[in-house]
Amino acid sequence: MKRKTAVTIRVFRIDDYDEVLTMWNGAEGLEICEGDSREEIKEYLQRNPGISRVAELNGAVIGAVLCGHDGRRGHIYHLAVSPEYRGRGIARQLVEECFNTLRAAGIRRATILVAGDNSHGHDFWRGSGWEDITGAIAMTREV
Repeated sequence: MKRKTAVTIRVFRIDDYDEVLTMWNGAEGLEICEGDSREEIKEYLQRNPGISRVAELNGAVIGAVLCGHDGRRGHIYHLAVSPEYRGRGIARQLVEECFNTLRAAGIRRATILVAGDNSHGHDFWRGSGWEDITGAIAMTREV
């Protein structure tokens, strides 16, 4: 009988960047932009130590999420699971691990941004208890 190997959820390390970036680039509805360079992700992980997570199976990264906080609100970015491993609760495990670290830091609310054309992602987040922010418009500006 073949033994089933369990998925491991662990801290996202900058050494995971290349594998994670490949997965992110293949994820529908996830946009990689200028703020996602190796150096900027490294700085993000250093500012938010031990909060972001990866899911690993047999030494390969199969899921990842960036998570951090500003002292008031938690922020979750770039949640993705490799297509062949979706539907197994891995994304929910990654988010729950993030929530645990946010709670430990005294953070009680988190926000996400979901692309308007990412219906699969929107369905996932709504099905996980997240609410649309009615009356809010996401905005950005170069600094």
